[in-house]
Formats: sequence, C-alpha cells, structure tokens
Amino acid sequence: MRKTSLFIIFSFISLHAFCWGFYGHKKINYFSVFLLPPEMMQLYKPNIDFISEHAVDPDMRRYAIAQEGPRHYIDIDHYGSYPYTDLPRKWNDAIAKFSEDSLMEYGIVPWWVQTMLYKLTEAFKEKQQAKILKLSAELGHYIADAHVPLHANSNHNGQFTDQRGIHGFWESRIPELLSEKEWDFFIGKADYIKNPGDFIWQRVLESAKASDSVLLFEKELSKSFPADQKFSFEERNGTIIRQYSSAFSIAYDKKLNGMVERRMRQSIYAVASFWYTAWVNAGQPDLKKLSGKELSADDIKEFEDLNNAWKKGTIKGRDEEQ
Repeated sequence: MRKTSLFIIFSFISLHAFCWGFYGHKKINYFSVFLLPPEMMQLYKPNIDFISEHAVDPDMRRYAIAQEGPRHYIDIDHYGSYPYTDLPRKWNDAIAKFSEDSLMEYGIVPWWVQTMLYKLTEAFKEKQQAKILKLSAELGHYIADAHVPLHANSNHNGQFTDQRGIHGFWESRIPELLSEKEWDFFIGKADYIKNPGDFIWQRVLESAKASDSVLLFEKELSKSFPADQKFSFEERNGTIIRQYSSAFSIAYDKKLNGMVERRMRQSIYAVASFWYTAWVNAGQPDLKKLSGKELSADDIKEFEDLNNAWKKGTIKGRDEEQ
C-alpha cells in the first residue's frame, strides 16, 4: 500500500496539467491584449485580469462536461497522412463523409474555433460587455490549443511510444521554466483575418507536422542524457512530484530550436487577431458604450460549478491520460 501511495505522489504527470497548462493559457490571453488597437484596448486592458484568469475555464469545464474534451484537439493522423486531404475542412462536408459521432471521437478544435468566433462576433453586435469578455477568454483557449503539436496527434501523451508525460512536459513544464526570463512576447499588432477557417486549419496542420519532432527529439535526447538526471523531485502546489529536470528541459527546448516559444508567440498573435476580426466583422462597435456589464446569474453559477468540478478533480474524456 505504501509503495502505491508513493507512486501516486511522485508521479511526474500532474493531475491538473494539460493543454498549455493554466500558466500558459493565462499568459497567452494576457499578452494578446497588448496587440489590440486602442479602440479595443479601452475594453480589454482594464479587464485583462478577467480575460487571463478565465482563459482556463474550458479546461475546468472538462471536469464537468464530457462533450467539452473534443473541442480542444483533433487526432488528424486518423484521417490519413499529411496534409490530410481526405478530411473535408467544412463541417457539413466532414459530417457527410465521416458522421458527427466520428468527428467528435477524434476531435473538432478547428471547427470549434470558428464557432466561437461567430459567437464572439454576435456578442460584439449585441454590445454585451460581460459576454464579450467571457467569449474572448474562452476563444483564446481553443486557439492556443490548436497551436500545440500533440493536440493534433493521436499519440497525444506518448502513450503509444512509452513517453507518458510528454504532453505536460512540452506545454506546461517548459513554458513555466523558461518563459519569464528567456522569452519575448511583445510581438507587434493584431491583423484582420480574411479567412479564419483557412487560418486555423493551417495552424492545425503546422501542429500535426511538428508533432513527430516533439516525440522523436524526446526519445533521442533520452538516449544521450544521463538517466539519473532526466527527472527530478520538486514541490508543486504543496505536493512533491516527479517531473522532467531543469537540465533535461533546457536541453530538450534547445533541441527543438525554440519551438515552444515560437508556437506560444504564434498563439498570442492568433488570439489577438481573432478578437480583432470578430470586432471588425461586428461593425467595430464603440466599446465605451456597452451594456450588460455585469455577469448574469447563469454565468456566475457556471463559474461556481466549474470550480466545484475542478476541486473534485474528475476528468472527463481522453485527458485522463494526460
């Protein structure tokens, strides 16, 4: 019994670490605000804490709603080989070919990003401040997920190649270790996206193409790295966990030639640009003159329910493996 308990405590796969990790998602939304034009900044900058904190709501929702999971990924390798031309890019065409149940099984992130863009555009048209901020925060989450290589590969946590834990390693451990001191996130300004569907599919294809390197380079580095230095035991949120060591993490990031920082920067640019596109498509409403500035009772209840589900820690769907 004692050995089992120790194994659980020292597992380097943190229960709450998936996607960009809470740290990464919050940072991506935070820095996206600074790419916006002044007309949008007047709303987003004063509410930057809300937009950052609620960037993680979609992940928390996965603890409460089973249908949430597929919105965060697409196992695109299920549909053949790069560039996966057998998979229609339009939702209705994809359903006609593969069925909605099949699409949900293998993930729908590129289509869900477009759905969320539509919802945010409608919120701008309605000039509902609380709704705009809530949808902006959540749209940022899904866009960032689409930029993660292992969100576009069925071997999403190295479960098929004896690399369990690589998911959190790439998107949580490395950003938390390196981003504050080593990376630069001030990257210019948001642009209008003429074809959001093409844009997000291109980012998904980039992720899929990069996923092989994410897996291969960890394998290669593990062969040349001293085995007793690959992992370390560190305190995290009051618990001692086993995770990839700082030395191994830095070596892996170097081997990837800055891929994690690059994809994080691209996420920031994409999030800001999608926000900007929604605002432009809504007719560029004056954001100083908004109604609905308070959260609705339903929104407040949803946040409470998410927190309660999060505290219980019951993950729904494939992320039980991450």
